[in-house]
Amino acid sequence: MVHKAKSDQKAAEAFVKIVGDKIRELRTEKGLSQEKLGELAELNSNYIGQIERGEKSLSVFTLKKIAEGLSMSLEELFRLIDPADQTDALGEIIGLLSRRPVQEHAKALKVVKAVLEWNDSVK
Repeated sequence: MVHKAKSDQKAAEAFVKIVGDKIRELRTEKGLSQEKLGELAELNSNYIGQIERGEKSLSVFTLKKIAEGLSMSLEELFRLIDPADQTDALGEIIGLLSRRPVQEHAKALKVVKAVLEWNDSVK
């Protein structure tokens, strides 16, 4: 049982690092400093830095505050942190978008809507 606990701890530490890396990536894509994100999320900028470096675990509520500071929903943030592993076309689309900068998601949505509207019009 001790081996499982160590394994779980290592997995948790790795996941905290993934979350921190994604938060840093999203923050820098949006041109925000740690101080500005801290202000927007009502969190200390030092705490933001610790999260980004994977030094601190965070609660779901804190993650929600950070998501709001990044102008996104908690659901969007979760999808970017841990995208669904689907092998169908929808899963592939989600995978492609999750690897693109957030600013490109709205553009991709417009393209998808245009294609679907065109498809509906030719039926």
